[in-house]
Amino acid sequence: MNTDALPVGTVVENHGALFDVLIDGRVVKCSLRGRLKPARPGKDKRRQVAPIAAGDRVEVALLDDGRGVIERVLPRESDLSRRAAGSEPLQHTLVANVDQAVIVFAVAEPRCDFYMLDRFLVAAVAGGLERIICFNKCDLVPPEQRDAQFGLYAGIGFHVLCTSAHSGEGVEALREAMQDRRSVICGPSGVGKSSLLNAIAPGLRLRIGDVGDVTHKGRHTTSSITLVELPCGGWVADTPGLRQLGFWEAEQEHIAAAFPELQPHLGRCHFSNCSHRDDPGCALSAAVEAGEISVRRVKSYVQIMGGAR
Repeated sequence: MNTDALPVGTVVENHGALFDVLIDGRVVKCSLRGRLKPARPGKDKRRQVAPIAAGDRVEVALLDDGRGVIERVLPRESDLSRRAAGSEPLQHTLVANVDQAVIVFAVAEPRCDFYMLDRFLVAAVAGGLERIICFNKCDLVPPEQRDAQFGLYAGIGFHVLCTSAHSGEGVEALREAMQDRRSVICGPSGVGKSSLLNAIAPGLRLRIGDVGDVTHKGRHTTSSITLVELPCGGWVADTPGLRQLGFWEAEQEHIAAAFPELQPHLGRCHFSNCSHRDDPGCALSAAVEAGEISVRRVKSYVQIMGGAR
């Protein structure tokens, strides 16, 4: 074992007990020393589903046979995490140390769940990530219908792209948005995340799946999370489709930041404990009646705030 220095590498794939770590341009198969946990300044060390995620920066002790042992996980600058299913609170980090989340939803097949989209926006804010909303399969919906149903987010000020892996619409714009950045592609199953990445970088040859005719929900084709280099520059992690997204450490300010159009009205209700439902003097209800904000987004905000308390 080389103990003179500990080189720093990036985890590009988690195989459970083994990790692929990129060190100086080569991938080293590594095991984990003890029960390491990534240090997060200011955060208590609660239990996690896995101590290391793709994107983590690690110090590695190199062995004589070319393998390595991860000795230390460096503090994360950002992450996309969720609360794992189960009664005990467990953090499941999908990817660490990326710059932006490309949140992909389909305009059709499967139908867009806007409430789920808002939850992805909150999770990205909580993890310190920039947000790009990508409405895929735009070739399935006429432009006027697309604008009426999905134009709200662009009007609010979110970075929105309309794409079609089939027709090529918006693919170049997405490629430019991901160039020289570290990105994570996330969203439900069946929305075309892997198809979009194949369109951006055909050499990746990621597996794609179909959408169920009855449930209109996608089938999982991405089973693990791998950080891969893009030919245009930058890196990307393709995540499995998620049907549920429980929050991990989503504070009230994170939720509010995902609803920027509501912020001018928050704190202006007649009652400080306003539920923003049928309460008299509700500033959000008044803004909805005036046509200033969307009633659906208000309902989404109320739902997420209720679950976060």
